[in-house]
Amino acid sequence: MVHEEHGVGRYLGMQTITTDGAEAEYLMLEYAQGAKLYIPVAALHLISRYTGVTDTAPLHKLGTDQWEKTRKKAAEKAYDVAAELLEIHAKRAAVKGEAIDVDEAEYAAFSDDFPFEETQDQAGAIAQTIKDMHSGRPMDRVVCGDVGFGKTEVAMRAAFIAANAGKQVAMIAPTTLLVAQHLQNFQDRFADWPFIIESLSRFKTAKQTKEALALMESGKINIVIGTHKLLQPDIKFKNLGLVIVDEEHRFGVGHKEQLKKLRSNVDMLTLTATPIPRTLNMSLSGIRDLSIIATPPVQRTAIKTFVTEWSDSLIQESCARELSRGGQIYVLHNEVKTIQKTAKQIQELLPDVKVRFAHGQMRERELEAIIEDFYHQRFHVLVATTIIESGIDIPTANTIIINRADKLGLAQLHQIRGRVGRSHHQAYAYLITPPKKQMTADAVKRLEAIESLEDLGVGFTLATHDLEIRGAGELLGEGQSGQIQEIGFNLYNELLQRAVKALKSGEMPDMDKPLAEHTTVEIGAPALIPSDYIPDVHTRLILYKRIACAEDKATIKDLKIEMIDRFGLLPDQINNLFEVTRLRYIAQNIGVKKLEASAAGGRIVFGSNTKVDPMKILDLVQKRPWTYKLDGQDKIRFEKELDDVQQRVDWIIDFLHNITQIE
Repeated sequence: MVHEEHGVGRYLGMQTITTDGAEAEYLMLEYAQGAKLYIPVAALHLISRYTGVTDTAPLHKLGTDQWEKTRKKAAEKAYDVAAELLEIHAKRAAVKGEAIDVDEAEYAAFSDDFPFEETQDQAGAIAQTIKDMHSGRPMDRVVCGDVGFGKTEVAMRAAFIAANAGKQVAMIAPTTLLVAQHLQNFQDRFADWPFIIESLSRFKTAKQTKEALALMESGKINIVIGTHKLLQPDIKFKNLGLVIVDEEHRFGVGHKEQLKKLRSNVDMLTLTATPIPRTLNMSLSGIRDLSIIATPPVQRTAIKTFVTEWSDSLIQESCARELSRGGQIYVLHNEVKTIQKTAKQIQELLPDVKVRFAHGQMRERELEAIIEDFYHQRFHVLVATTIIESGIDIPTANTIIINRADKLGLAQLHQIRGRVGRSHHQAYAYLITPPKKQMTADAVKRLEAIESLEDLGVGFTLATHDLEIRGAGELLGEGQSGQIQEIGFNLYNELLQRAVKALKSGEMPDMDKPLAEHTTVEIGAPALIPSDYIPDVHTRLILYKRIACAEDKATIKDLKIEMIDRFGLLPDQINNLFEVTRLRYIAQNIGVKKLEASAAGGRIVFGSNTKVDPMKILDLVQKRPWTYKLDGQDKIRFEKELDDVQQRVDWIIDFLHNITQIE
């Protein structure tokens, strides 16, 4: 957990504590050297799950300025990143790009050749992309869609529009195999059009590469597909108009810096199946535009996923079922040293079936030939490493066996599972693991998550899943992962958003100021979710968090309705909790630090930036000295018989309203 004031602590559980006759639940957090901190559930809006680059959270020591220094340093880094983000955004806005006109008749003819029916989301993404290209401002759009949901067609439509208008198109993919796949798909899709499409990768000889570079520079190649080679400084285009980036998160930092420079000058289209938080954050911050393809193609079925231990009979049975319907099988074994041995083992289990293996350390030609043979169904079982993770689209392969699935990350498992189920056939994924006792707790959680998330379109859900934040560092450059490791991704994201907001309004963010001011509210009555109403601690914790973060009457009302629907009529303690939340939100907005109330009265402590009108307070004290008394410069006491809790809360809200400067 991250507590905004006290740093990173480990969650120990919840405990009910009685103070002044009123019960309330508290979170127990353990900090460095065993120090414990009890935090009231009303302060849950200040706490978030720690999500770092590694599994190990750096616990902070209470009572020192260690956390304050760490948070301030992270805030400064976030400010630098925000400034850089906005500079790119400003450059894009300032540059008067060339509006690309669409030849409606020719575009319609190209679109009609699409052999499938467009989904609603896919059509929307295409329309948004065309609008961006026609706007006269450099496009920077992210198209997020689950594996096999039709992102490539969006890219092809954009490529057609650019090439048809005389612009050159560069498509950048992370692997040579994916480049070969895209080249084949583009050449098939553009077969009836007079565009020259070429590729640049390590599969090309030095002579072929030299010839291709010369043709690109002269403008004779219309569309070029390549790996990061396309980002090298010596690559020259005659009239580059569109850059398509496939799976940006798989490129290195240096390559991302090159892409960043391109963004302010040419149209950029990024395709991603599981957008990492970096891309997601930029998109949702309005720095980049986002299109989500969440609807699966017609007739596509979800992949049936099983987590199981290795069994020879299971392997034989699953492969036999796939082969009996004329299909093909992937076996993922992500260890080059033993892949040949595993292929031999599979061959012994399937003596009448041709089995081959492939990995990234093979010679280019040999690897290309194996993948091509598998694509053309010259053999039926491919044992491979994670080189198959991105993009190799083989519709007849509809069973995948993933060996030692516990060693793979959640997003990676989802990507690899997505290699099957690319057609209307039912697909199967077998996640082979060692016995549960031999796996780490995190591995078990990942496997449970991937098994439960079978539904089509969960890639976007996985992008924000707390179990996997692959690539959350490197927000824009090289210096971010350390900050995220120190304070967690959620808090870093909040610091970044605050910096962006401040810079947009022309202000300098206050690095020392905490993200949220906490107002303590005590109403002299039990305010908690009773364990006999909701026995499950985890469910109570989630609801406490949601109630603490509710900021308006509508949200509170919706939460009440939901809880009544799920668990039955609300007991008084929960109604009190909702009233505390409502009161805290109002008090916080007018700068109250602490509010205490009981059946006989109470006191209010104001913060330094309070919005109350001092003259109104003085007027009340003078007119009703038996009710109101000043207690120093920042406190006021009140004596009032308020036995009923609801009456007490309503009276305090009315009082706060009367003393504020806001009418």
